[in-house]
Amino acid sequence: MPNETRILAVDDREENLTALAAVLDALPVQVVPVTSGQAALKELLNDDFALILLDVVMPEMDGFETAEHIKSRPRTRDVPIIFLTAGGDAGEQAYRGYAAGAVDYLTKPFDPWLLRAKVAVFVELHRRNLRLKQQARLLRETLDADGSEGEDATSGCDRLLSALDGRLARVEEDVARLRSGEPADRLEAHLADLRTALDALSAGG
Repeated sequence: MPNETRILAVDDREENLTALAAVLDALPVQVVPVTSGQAALKELLNDDFALILLDVVMPEMDGFETAEHIKSRPRTRDVPIIFLTAGGDAGEQAYRGYAAGAVDYLTKPFDPWLLRAKVAVFVELHRRNLRLKQQARLLRETLDADGSEGEDATSGCDRLLSALDGRLARVEEDVARLRSGEPADRLEAHLADLRTALDALSAGG
């Protein structure tokens, strides 16, 4: 099953992108490599990312200019950026990086364990944020399905329980497939859906 958490890695040198992908290989993420700021902005138009690893020193559009474009767009302004660079005055560039909206700044050669640990934190924050959004959406769908203002809590809870029952049924179907020797590729996603519904029920109660 493909990883749903995507990280955008931006560096004009292919060997650096290969090294980043190798460092992050142990994490449950998909690293999307691009070799320019323009290519990064194009990727960000089409897909959602948990984090951007952005090289500072690049031809044509450097990391600071790329970050300014990212932060100026409503769709991408909240995506965290970690700057990675080997060039220039570290102190001055770090200041410019934070001023451009970076959440962190690492100088090459960086400690692979440190980078992996930092990325893991932002990946977990991204997943928790998505989960909260899913819970909020589920609560809205089940408690306000009719759009009626005066609906009582009991009716809303009934719909929430019905949604929970449907998710449980999908998991049970996956388990039945596994027992019969068939693949159940969606089991992990269905379990995550069930957990979201349970959490939403707890929050709604």
